[in-house]
Amino acid sequence: MALFRLKGPRFLGPNVYPEAPDGGWGWVVAVAFFLVEVFTYGTIKSFGIFLQDLMKEFGETNTRVSWSVSICVFVMTFNGPLSSIMTNRLGFQLVVMIGGLLISSGTIATSFVSSINQVYITYGLIAGLGYCLTFLPTVTILSQYFTSRRSLVTALASTGESLSMFALAPAFSALRDHIGWRHTMAAIGALQAIIIICGALLRPIIIKPRATHETETDRLSPKELDTNTQENVEGTNPEDSMTNKISFEPNASHSLDNELTRDSVGTGDSGVQCLKDTDNSSPEETLVQKEVRLEMEKKTDEVKRSKDSDKQVRKDEGKKSGDEKLSAKNSKLLDFSILRECSFIFYSLFGLFATLGFFAPQLYIIELSVSRGVERDHATYMLSTMAVAEILGRFSIGWILSQNQFRKKKLLVLLACVITMTVVLVGFTLVTEFYGLAVCCALYGFFMGTLACTHIPMLAEDDVVGIERMSSAAGVYVFIQSFAGLAGPPLGGVLVDVTQNYGSAFYSCAIGMALSALFLGLVKPAKKGLLCRKRNSKCCEDTLEVKEDSEEKSGVDKPDKRTDSQENC
Repeated sequence: MALFRLKGPRFLGPNVYPEAPDGGWGWVVAVAFFLVEVFTYGTIKSFGIFLQDLMKEFGETNTRVSWSVSICVFVMTFNGPLSSIMTNRLGFQLVVMIGGLLISSGTIATSFVSSINQVYITYGLIAGLGYCLTFLPTVTILSQYFTSRRSLVTALASTGESLSMFALAPAFSALRDHIGWRHTMAAIGALQAIIIICGALLRPIIIKPRATHETETDRLSPKELDTNTQENVEGTNPEDSMTNKISFEPNASHSLDNELTRDSVGTGDSGVQCLKDTDNSSPEETLVQKEVRLEMEKKTDEVKRSKDSDKQVRKDEGKKSGDEKLSAKNSKLLDFSILRECSFIFYSLFGLFATLGFFAPQLYIIELSVSRGVERDHATYMLSTMAVAEILGRFSIGWILSQNQFRKKKLLVLLACVITMTVVLVGFTLVTEFYGLAVCCALYGFFMGTLACTHIPMLAEDDVVGIERMSSAAGVYVFIQSFAGLAGPPLGGVLVDVTQNYGSAFYSCAIGMALSALFLGLVKPAKKGLLCRKRNSKCCEDTLEVKEDSEEKSGVDKPDKRTDSQENC
């Protein structure tokens, strides 16, 4: 820490803490994540205000125009591993800034298109890739700045998506009525350039334990060590002083006898003679002896310093080699070994099936309400009800998971929300009036908010993956989710076309959510090794063999640690 204070903190440099600060610069990262949510997921969900304009402009059907949003969402989630690769290689700041540039340029380019196929490229591919490069790195680094407050801060920051859908969508709609959809699209692209600034604020965090800092500061203070050694020499026992006189006074006696013979070597007899001389020595002789003794002490201190410096160089070399090993591990652009963990596989299957229920309700709720006898003007309030309830759900789940009694039971809380959401999706198919649908929309929006702001940050928990491997795990997790996000709305549409009933789409969502609850319930048992014990034992044996090989090469025998590791396995 002293080194960083001397150098002074750089504006865009890393922050060094002995542990996760649960605040500090993390609050700036939380504000940046809030703005990223506003201009990524918030604008994607608000893109529907341009559907009718695009249909009239290019003479296309609703299906072909809606594919622009589907392609954008698919590209954003499918390229999750690419986001992890670029983050591990380039860092959080540069990747998010590149993503913000792609989003802004893609959205502005959409205002100049002349066909719907060009919209697929500008908004679906370019902007979709930018969305991918901004969301995952931001939520990952936010999780690194917080531990006990992680759930609450993530929930509060993720409300930007809901607030954007609730407030900015009507504002963009009014702006479109005044200046047209092309100029409005260009204005949105200009506002999305704020993401570039948010990316610059994502200062990386480095965790260095306090013990390492203490050792570093001890090594950086040799003067204090020298003063301590001098004090110890001056305050030695009489016997030690006599031995010092034995070793140093031969030269002193020669200097008193003759200055020309000062460099001569004293013999054993001269040493005995020096002892006799010291007993009958004059004050002048004792002063000279003290000067000689101090000179020899300085020489011995220099020898000690050289030895200490050699030891420090060896330790530094060992540290460098250890850092090189760690950097070699971290240099993996994408850690696919995460797929060997049963807990992550089950959690990914949970995200895969839960995504089936994320998009279809917002897409079909208006038509379902109209088919149940609700006027179309009143049916549009269902989406507003979902948005407001989703904000409340994000606040509530953040507060609940930050409580001490729920910090170690986060998976159980999430499982309860998934089960309740399954029941609510079934309820959509049973109610037949406006107020019943409004209650279902409120409950759905509430529990949708609890899931939307927790399912990715939950990867940082030790019951799933852990904060060390979250960056690679998030990319693989979102990549698996992408297939359900692309297939969910079309699957609901096929069921509606076959049955001529919009409630069938909600049945498919309920079935997917029920399967996700099943896999989520298996995550913690798999993490404890109850479901994949054989695989874990094999992994332990492999790690033991690697440790034995490294110990044989280094020549260090550690039988106790080996037996302990076997017991842990």
